[in-house]
Amino acid sequence: MTTVSFHTEEGGRIVSFEVKGHSGYAEAGSDIVCAAVTSAVRLVECSLNDVLGLGAAVNVSEKDAKIGFYLPGGLSASADNTCQTVLTGLMVYLTELHDEFPDNITVLEV
Repeated sequence: MTTVSFHTEEGGRIVSFEVKGHSGYAEAGSDIVCAAVTSAVRLVECSLNDVLGLGAAVNVSEKDAKIGFYLPGGLSASADNTCQTVLTGLMVYLTELHDEFPDNITVLEV
């Protein structure tokens, strides 16, 4: 099962998330749940780093079937607001994916 954990500060500000594990829906390379998660995470990374212009400020690391995403501190209010909107959208999307594939993905807010 794929587990996505969104880490929040007091007040609900998302500061990071971690994706771990293979969903088990199908063999690696043919798994639509894993592909959906990976594609969504890459869209967030491109939106924040390339479109919003944070450059490499948003740190995404991939290692051993785990993706980590860490939002930097010190963002302008406008940039942080945009990041929160994008990250909240990701959380909603992945929660809806869980609703469709409850045996293959779980989403936590910690």
